[in-house]
Amino acid sequence: MMQEQKLDCAVIGGGPAGLSAAINLRQRGKTVRVLGAAPGLLAKAEQIDNYLGLPGLTGAAMLEAFAAHARSLGIEAEEGRVANLMPLGGRFLVNFGGDILDAGSLILACGVSKAPPVPGEAELLGRGVSYCATCDGMLYRGKPVVVWGLAPDAAHEANFLAGIGCPVTFVAAQRPPELNPTVAFVHGGVRQVLGTGHVEGVLLTGQTIPCEGVFILRASIAPDSLLPGLATENGFVTVDRQMATNLPGVFAAGDITGTPLQVAKAVGEGLTAALSAARWLDRQAAAQP
Repeated sequence: MMQEQKLDCAVIGGGPAGLSAAINLRQRGKTVRVLGAAPGLLAKAEQIDNYLGLPGLTGAAMLEAFAAHARSLGIEAEEGRVANLMPLGGRFLVNFGGDILDAGSLILACGVSKAPPVPGEAELLGRGVSYCATCDGMLYRGKPVVVWGLAPDAAHEANFLAGIGCPVTFVAAQRPPELNPTVAFVHGGVRQVLGTGHVEGVLLTGQTIPCEGVFILRASIAPDSLLPGLATENGFVTVDRQMATNLPGVFAAGDITGTPLQVAKAVGEGLTAALSAARWLDRQAAAQP
């Protein structure tokens, strides 16, 4: 391992939240590195129509627009894995790909971690498999879809799909009380996504449900494993309105802070986290003898 030059801020995650944070830190004269490339979920989105001013882009095109903006300021998300983060003397040591980085603050923007995919899920991602109903739902208007409800807001997303004219079957361990009564419910879990080239159905234990789209809505993440003592709730990092965590100098933004898992929220939270981190760094500098 080698000791790296000191940074003002290490941003963990190169998606919309992380790039937004890095851009705003750089504009305030802070040194920053973005550790980790963009998560793959947005890159697989077929079409995004709810980001203000940029309707109709694919997820990949939107990510490239964000990355181009960052590159114009000399910021590039770096491929690699952050193994662990360690507070030390008011600063933070970051183990990134075997190198040790020294940062004055942290912004956690590494998104949510998916559980292992079921058979057929990865192969048909973007071809009928989606992780966001409000992002991709209009592509399936009038078409039968299955919602596999593993996240707290899954019923609301299923209701959204029903509201735009999709015949929806909601699959979960139990029917949530907020699920629209018109939405069909099946007890169980998806064991396999079926189809050749595009989704044709899902296999549950003992039955098959034909469909043209399946929305797999998970909320599984263990961010506290990265940083000892980090407060979480329901698997998401706990933050205040300034995107500050319970640990001084540590901020979080984007999907890692919870639902809604939307690009606009991530970008806004990245900005707020950057402003808060910059203020934190300025206060720390002013307190030095």
